[in-house]
Amino acid sequence: MANSGSKTRVKVKRRIPRIADLASLLKFRKPIFSAKKRRLTRALTIYDLRTIAKRRTPQAPFDYTDGSADQEISLSRARKTFEEIEFSPNVLRDVSKVDASVTMLGRKHSLPFGIAPTGFTRMMQTEGEIAGAKAAEKYGIPFTLSTLGTSTIEDVVAASPNGRNWFQLYMWKDRDGSMALVERAKRAGVKNLMLTVDVPAAGQRIRDYRNGLTVPPRLTAGTVINAIPRPAWWINFLTTPSIEFASMKNWEGTVGELLDYMFDPTMTWEDLKWIREQWDGTLSIKGIQTVEDAKIAAKYGADAIILSNHGGRQLDRAPVPLHMLAEVKKELKNDLEIHIDTGIMHGADVLAALALGADFAYVGRAYLYGLMAGGQEGVERMLTIMQSEMVRTMKLLGVNSLKELEPKHVQILQTHAGLGRLPEGR
Repeated sequence: MANSGSKTRVKVKRRIPRIADLASLLKFRKPIFSAKKRRLTRALTIYDLRTIAKRRTPQAPFDYTDGSADQEISLSRARKTFEEIEFSPNVLRDVSKVDASVTMLGRKHSLPFGIAPTGFTRMMQTEGEIAGAKAAEKYGIPFTLSTLGTSTIEDVVAASPNGRNWFQLYMWKDRDGSMALVERAKRAGVKNLMLTVDVPAAGQRIRDYRNGLTVPPRLTAGTVINAIPRPAWWINFLTTPSIEFASMKNWEGTVGELLDYMFDPTMTWEDLKWIREQWDGTLSIKGIQTVEDAKIAAKYGADAIILSNHGGRQLDRAPVPLHMLAEVKKELKNDLEIHIDTGIMHGADVLAALALGADFAYVGRAYLYGLMAGGQEGVERMLTIMQSEMVRTMKLLGVNSLKELEPKHVQILQTHAGLGRLPEGR
């Protein structure tokens, strides 16, 4: 009987490796000579793109994109809610073929999310809205040009003639000026008007005040020092046409002061009725944050509402859109389409929203991170990442199409009291 306390050692037979053995292991990747392509290829998540964007963009425009209002609680809560999603997958399903397309506002789109309107976009990266529109056209999804965009409606449509080009409207104090933009959009062939309704006043965007952000950015001692490790951004900024808007050539104050100067705090639901009478395309209302307002929007002829707190950039501590989704869906049923934004940073975030009742979603910061990381190629990398995340998650959930997503697939963990599954029969 062997001694139970004795130590035994496994004898491993060793040999000198042969050259033929080493040859099979020494396989090198094809070199990527483009520095931009190398850094984008290394980005595997939206947060990777954010890291690259922060490294390549001056602090003021990066913080304008990255930040939100006051204590930035709304944005933090939105992202935390998506992180608290728990999926319930079905197994042993044939998921060899997965379809991530969706029909929304009467048209089929390749993916169930689009690019949200963003202002001052060429300030983030010189290719601006044109890069976003061309990338969206390539991937078969909507691109929405902001009233405060830095490219004209006509230029965006010309750059992506086969794209799903939309226009987002802020109502200015100058009502005639606002509707002139709407007429231009109509003449350019825009089919959907997205009216943003949550800006009666500008949110307190503290990062912008601390950075002294103006549009366009001023050259100060601080900005020059910050530019030293980011020469490419400044070279592009100084050697391309100046940033201009549809309403004015530049603005000498902060972004918040610009919004307070332009936007009309007297706007009411009757103005929505007036706009509806003048616009014969589809109409989306962005910035809905209560069930009551969702029902009113349906009453006044909206084709879709977008549950949104403006990416946390207006009222801090505003409702998290994903928290509202179940109740809004229960009340409205199929009266109009329900879209959603704020805090979406992963393809699985989109799927969770769709399972809980949303018809479509939008990304803003994720798009801008990609843009700042690498222009149009960076936006395309963002879309590729999110598309692959969605397809992989659908397979792991055991669904072949977005129509198969149900409330049973998703639960919001009870870290936030009172939240849970969408009632059956959505």
